[in-house]
Amino acid sequence: TELVYFERYETRREARQSIFEYIEIFYNRIRRHSSLGYVSPVDFERLAMAT
Repeated sequence: TELVYFERYETRREARQSIFEYIEIFYNRIRRHSSLGYVSPVDFERLAMAT
């Protein structure tokens, strides 16, 4: 909802693409997750590989 609340999409395809990019790029890779100790999944993997 934080993405689409302020967006106006011309087509369903445009909305699907925007939501997909948000989930796959921001939410799953960059956003910090409480279940991972408040680090992003990318940083969590990086830390796991370093130990």
